[in-house]
Amino acid sequence: MKHYKIIISGGGTGGHIYPAIAIAHECKRRWPSCEILFVGARDRMEMEKVPAAGYEIKGLWISGLQRKLTLSNLAFPFKVVKSLWDASRIIKNFKPDVAIGTGGYASGPLLKMAGSKNIPCVIQEQNSFPGITNKMLAKKASIICVASTGLERFFPASKIILTGNPVRQDLLDIHSKRAAAQEHFKLVASKRTLLVLGGSLGARRMNELIAEHVALLKNDVQIIWQCGSLYFEKYKHLTQDGVQVHAFINKMDYAYSAADFIISRAGAGTISELCIVGKPVIFIPSPHVAEDHQTKNAQAIVAKDAAIMIKEADLATFTEQWKVLVSDDQLQQKLGKNIRELALPNATTTIVDHIEKLLHG
Repeated sequence: MKHYKIIISGGGTGGHIYPAIAIAHECKRRWPSCEILFVGARDRMEMEKVPAAGYEIKGLWISGLQRKLTLSNLAFPFKVVKSLWDASRIIKNFKPDVAIGTGGYASGPLLKMAGSKNIPCVIQEQNSFPGITNKMLAKKASIICVASTGLERFFPASKIILTGNPVRQDLLDIHSKRAAAQEHFKLVASKRTLLVLGGSLGARRMNELIAEHVALLKNDVQIIWQCGSLYFEKYKHLTQDGVQVHAFINKMDYAYSAADFIISRAGAGTISELCIVGKPVIFIPSPHVAEDHQTKNAQAIVAKDAAIMIKEADLATFTEQWKVLVSDDQLQQKLGKNIRELALPNATTTIVDHIEKLLHG
């Protein structure tokens, strides 16, 4: 068997890092002797998360453009030139057989230089509306693995493969874990449960919403509330009978299994998980992410009649929309069924199947 060398870039957020690590794990499972090198952005979370997962990583001096004039923006052209130079040197030394980008600042320079050296390039696009970098890289990419339909507007149709986003494998059998999950969270089995997810750091406006309506919600459901590490001190006092506040939930498979309703942000990775989970969801997308990705991600699900979306600007309608959802069994069943039909649970193996074809080509 050929000794493959695989270079992967993905970072900045868990939504880019997790798919990159999942792909790396599947490559290692398939080709135990393969060499894998990650390339990330210095000072970003991938520099910690990737070594923790067991892989070597090299950092580039790269960041995004800020929306207002800053010293960082003035340095941006120099960072781009330096990152392209460093990426070229890394590729020359490592000599990869394939380059894979899952998004994040470092993906741009790495795939740009790999493409210029005629190394097969794979883009894994998590969002339903791609960012500028991936649109630019698409011309040189060999294949583009996407998680939703309709991306022919942005990418060459002949390169697009609908694979889905890699997800935690422990979510595939959550329906068998409900009793264990209820015991883990000390829930009342006869009462319905709401799971609130604002991301690992938390979401200020979502937390304010839940705090404001906690008495109303408690009439209908018991609550598992992941408020995020930034907000835990502020909201932990709201833990009471029927309400539990967590900085972070480690047993997400149990949390999903216990839930009857979910209120969540709309990051691409979270949406892929929620499709597999198949429960009624209210999305409250973050308006603060690049190119308003989360709103576009949520809209793609809502268009399939598979979720409810409330924008932060429209949260005055929350009480009314919650009351409709919680009291309408048919609506709950329809949303759960429709979102489940969008699930692509074998995304990681499908992506690596296509990488394997490139390596053999």
